[in-house]
Amino acid sequence: MKKTCRSFPINTPIILLLIFNIVVLASCDENYYPKPKGYLRIDLPKKEYVRFDTTFPYSFEYPVYAKITPDKNEDAEPYWINMEFPRFKGRVYLSYKKVDNDLNRFIEDSRKLAMKHIPKASAIEQKTYINTDAKVYGLTYIISGPDAASPFQFYLTDSTSNFLRGALYFNTVPNNDSLAPVINFIEEDIQHLIESFRWKK
Repeated sequence: MKKTCRSFPINTPIILLLIFNIVVLASCDENYYPKPKGYLRIDLPKKEYVRFDTTFPYSFEYPVYAKITPDKNEDAEPYWINMEFPRFKGRVYLSYKKVDNDLNRFIEDSRKLAMKHIPKASAIEQKTYINTDAKVYGLTYIISGPDAASPFQFYLTDSTSNFLRGALYFNTVPNNDSLAPVINFIEEDIQHLIESFRWKK
């Protein structure tokens, strides 16, 4: 019995498409790498300051994009206020004490409160501040580390009668790597507060 070969019609468009795909795939020699995790871009407002000057025993300049509110905690004392940054969910707590031969205790309390962050901090940098003309002396604590709850704390005193402590917190889960631009931005505002700070009594 004679064998016959059956021929099949060639579908030219399909063949051409297959050849095109092979050429394209062969020309792609770049390896794919997943992109690193990124953070949202944060638009920061322009720096501009106004003076907080009331019947309080102190005054200072604060940014126009912040607002001053009274401290409403149960243990709040006279002249305790907060500097709120609603846009960034940040707050600087400012607590005032009248000094009566107990300055060392206030300074030590401030140190202990800053050092409580050691377990979560990668570093705590201390900087002395001295303004002899205005009789404003103090110390700042820059607290580094992605999980540190408070990245910046400070205290100011005239060394005889007045004492003020400040601490920056955010109403978010600590992730200071993503908050770094905001932290640096607000730290500049706190430094301005310190440099413009004046006692009134």
